[in-house]
Amino acid sequence: MAQLNKKAKQAEKLSGERLIELYMDYVLENEQEPGTVYKFCQTNKISEAEFYNFYGSFEGLKMGIWERFFGHTLEVMQKSKEYASFNNREKMLTLYYTFFEILTANRSYVLFTVKKEESLMKNAGQLKGLRREVKNYTAELIRENNQEKQGRLLKRSETVFSEAAWVQLMFLLKFWMDDNSPQFESTDVAIEKSVNTVFDLFENTPLERVLDLGKFLWKEKMA
Repeated sequence: MAQLNKKAKQAEKLSGERLIELYMDYVLENEQEPGTVYKFCQTNKISEAEFYNFYGSFEGLKMGIWERFFGHTLEVMQKSKEYASFNNREKMLTLYYTFFEILTANRSYVLFTVKKEESLMKNAGQLKGLRREVKNYTAELIRENNQEKQGRLLKRSETVFSEAAWVQLMFLLKFWMDDNSPQFESTDVAIEKSVNTVFDLFENTPLERVLDLGKFLWKEKMA
């Protein structure tokens, strides 16, 4: 009976969030991904059925990890009383600052799972859900902004902006991975300069910040 109660308690505690924690811990402690769902479940004393209640494969779980990073980002942002009053530029800055704070808290896992591939593009599978979430969020920002515009000429393309945001995030992710500055201060500067540049370009304003960004990236690259 005690054994049954123990199993019931374990099953009761298991959630998608907990499964993610178990997987990330396994990867970091063993310095490799688990070979099979069976082995992973045996190690963590859960059944395969419990695993499949949340994810159909390790690929789905890895994609879920990145989606959860982004979900936590939105949760933190939206708890701020000031968030609702932010304009789109401020929201994008806050999004990236918060997202990279969360990545920094999980830096060992992120570096392991991404750096084992030769390029970010080869991680497209596990980043697919993140890409969808980022594009949906940024498209909604433009959609809300367009509703406030009267003339069609003043409206902005949701597709162009959301795709630009995704490319920008991939650039920032690579920059953050290579950043050796204290508290990743260079990444913070890169976020500010790149977001301002994209908005300046998108709003068809002078391009001084493009040169500023280029000079900064060149300096960091050659340092």
